[in-house]
Amino acid sequence: MSSGEGWSAAEKKTAFRRRLNRIYFWYTVGFVLFMLLMAVLEQVGVPKRWVGVTFLLATVVLYACIGIISRTTDATEYYVAGRRVPAIYNGMATGADWMSAASFIGLAGTLYLQGYVGLAFILGWTGGYCLVALLIAPYLRKFGEFTIPDFLGARYGSDVTRFVGITAAILCSFIYVVAQIYGVGLITTRLTGVDFVIGIFLGLGGILVCSFLGGMKAVTWTQVAQYIILIVAFMIPVVWLSVKQTGNPLPQLAYGSQLQKVTQREKELMQDPKELQVIAAFKARAESYRAKLENVPLALSQDRRVATEKVVDLKAINAPLGDIQAAEKALAAVPKNEAAARELWTRLAAQNEARAKPLAGMPPHGQQFAGDPNGTPAERQAYDESRRNFLALVFCLMVGTAGLPHILVRSYTTPTVKEARESVAWSLFFIVLLYLTAPALAVLVKFEVFNVLVGTSWENLPAWISNWSKVDPSLMSVVDVNHDGILQLGEMKIGADIVVLATPEIGGLPYVVSALVAAGGLAAALSTADGLLLTIANAIGHDFYYKIVRKGQGSSHRVTVSKVVLLVVALAASALAASKPVDIVFMVSAAFSVAASAFFPALVLGVFWSRANKHGAIAGMLAGLGLTVYYMVRNEPWLRGIFRIHSSIDLWWNIQPISAAVFGVPLGLAVMVVVTLLTPAPEAAQRAFVKNLRIPGAG
Repeated sequence: MSSGEGWSAAEKKTAFRRRLNRIYFWYTVGFVLFMLLMAVLEQVGVPKRWVGVTFLLATVVLYACIGIISRTTDATEYYVAGRRVPAIYNGMATGADWMSAASFIGLAGTLYLQGYVGLAFILGWTGGYCLVALLIAPYLRKFGEFTIPDFLGARYGSDVTRFVGITAAILCSFIYVVAQIYGVGLITTRLTGVDFVIGIFLGLGGILVCSFLGGMKAVTWTQVAQYIILIVAFMIPVVWLSVKQTGNPLPQLAYGSQLQKVTQREKELMQDPKELQVIAAFKARAESYRAKLENVPLALSQDRRVATEKVVDLKAINAPLGDIQAAEKALAAVPKNEAAARELWTRLAAQNEARAKPLAGMPPHGQQFAGDPNGTPAERQAYDESRRNFLALVFCLMVGTAGLPHILVRSYTTPTVKEARESVAWSLFFIVLLYLTAPALAVLVKFEVFNVLVGTSWENLPAWISNWSKVDPSLMSVVDVNHDGILQLGEMKIGADIVVLATPEIGGLPYVVSALVAAGGLAAALSTADGLLLTIANAIGHDFYYKIVRKGQGSSHRVTVSKVVLLVVALAASALAASKPVDIVFMVSAAFSVAASAFFPALVLGVFWSRANKHGAIAGMLAGLGLTVYYMVRNEPWLRGIFRIHSSIDLWWNIQPISAAVFGVPLGLAVMVVVTLLTPAPEAAQRAFVKNLRIPGAG
């Protein structure tokens, strides 16, 4: 993006912005025309799969083209986009970087399943940006280097501090990027019909072209384009649903009236005889599995004998081949040994017990917390625990936002300190557009499910249910447990990760809107994955290789090293995502806890407390990070399985592992202060560093 010769700096800046305005205006117009073309093609009979594939390929090719056009080997361009991104565009790029698969795909789904409690994510994530604007962003921009470990190393004058920062940046970014790549695979599979693993690697191509070729320069301009797609994709179906249900095109204003209707419908469903039959059926299933667990050897022997006899009997009477194959499949599903049987039956007993609850296990949507503050002792305890976890999660997400390396590095890409602060304000604006809409989307979808889908005969169930079941049965499944041929709410299991992606189909919208929403989810996942992979690659290529291993030597290889590392990390994250570890929201929230405990105390005290030294920073970061990781590994089922932990779960004050940083951050802060006061004051260079960070008018 060159500018005219002989122009002043102000004229070049103005011309650059005008060119950006023209480019993205015509880009938006072109995208709208493309959507209309896809809608016309669907109406004239083009197969839905081809519409989905076209959306996927068109957007991925677009991002790849931007990456190719923006390719660079210049360090300043690769790491911080040349420090010339205007505040509004940096805010839009940050919004796309922030609108990860968790925000776009998982947030409304979490609100759908958890109701009021899910608002903790909105409060925490949005509030965290206020901390960024006030406490961190302008000071990082005035520092003016490339990465967060850069700041820690320079502020504390220590390569050890830098190395701890590198380790923490890699850890939290890797957890986060696995969630994004999982979302990429989910969307790509639904759009194209390919296997989940293949879908992951198809989407991975779009990620790598941008971040590999052009670094932050390519990622920034791609993320601006991705934000436009994702916000349009999110808003169209929710506005459509709002008009369909209320006649109001502003879903945020329709939210209150629809919530009242949902609440009334919830009361009806909790008293519905059919729903009570479903609850009883699941409870009976749970009890049957518990009965088997009382004598595992006997129950396993009986199951194997019954399954074997059925196969023999069917073959003896020359039963239809399908019946014989089904019986053989049932025989093969019988656990191979007692250990496998015990594990399977324990899991199935818990699953059926969880579904043997009103509203398919969901709390009433408008209920603030579980339990009752004026009820029985057990109800009061449940209320206190629910409220405590809500506040803990809000805290972790807020301070985690203020510590995420891939978000904070955006402070380096603006031309000035003033624009760094303005950029955060623009980021909040672009993020709020989605965050104020997500609660409305959750309620509108729930209204549609409760009033249209529930009560549908089994043979008339919409095709999207079976389609999503094929993508991942754990995310979508239905079973007629009371055998009445009618779908009850309790007979449907839906995962948070598909609520948004399935919204157009739930609302009966044209398939082109489903493809658009999937493209928006893909844009959200790809944009965040690009930023995260770049953070990891830069932590190793720039911070470790260039600043520690080859300290004081030439910089010609650091961009190349970063690119190689980026490729390796992307493949490793894809391999882990292919195993479908846990849901997207947990992985993302875990990354926030890691970032909060590792970075927040060291960054904030490093800016505002000149006495803070390297000994305190190192001790505080290690203590906070160590406690947070320990608490999650000790109590989160997936991590317990990885580390083969068999001892009982030990929750402190019943705080869930998703909020582990509520312990790690205070410990890190306390350790940093105490160790700093017990060790020598920092050298004059570090004190001068803090003084130079001061911004006139900032207090």
